[in-house]
Amino acid sequence: MSYNKLLYHVVFRPKNSVPAIAEEHETLLYRYIWGFIRNKGCWLYRIGGMPDHIHILLQLPTTLALADFMRGLKTATNKYMSLHRDCFPLFEGWGKSYCAITCSYIDKDKVIDYIARQKEHHRVVDFKEELNDIFQVNHIYDSVDNFLGER
Repeated sequence: MSYNKLLYHVVFRPKNSVPAIAEEHETLLYRYIWGFIRNKGCWLYRIGGMPDHIHILLQLPTTLALADFMRGLKTATNKYMSLHRDCFPLFEGWGKSYCAITCSYIDKDKVIDYIARQKEHHRVVDFKEELNDIFQVNHIYDSVDNFLGER
């Protein structure tokens, strides 16, 4: 048996950062994502975001690779949002990239709070600036423009 706590702060967005997640329907999508996470044997600590991106803090089991999880999540939510086109009329798919940062269990409450305050945070910081900060703090040396431009 393995013993671990693999927490990931994941950020992903609709294709071309289209604001496809209307605030009045985000809870439907977040509940669907929560169900997907639970069915994969993962633990959801927090989900939140804006119309043009989503943040998730979750724990993955050792039997599930992050890339496989994200591929499955994007595929499942793409189908869900396409079936609920009336709620997500601007959605045309997910961007190719995602950002996943490991998080220590000691820092999880800070990340939970950060995700919970997304709407307040984005009154003063746009998504590109937020990503730039995340990349710098976590020593990701690729360009945010590459993430957003889907090179």
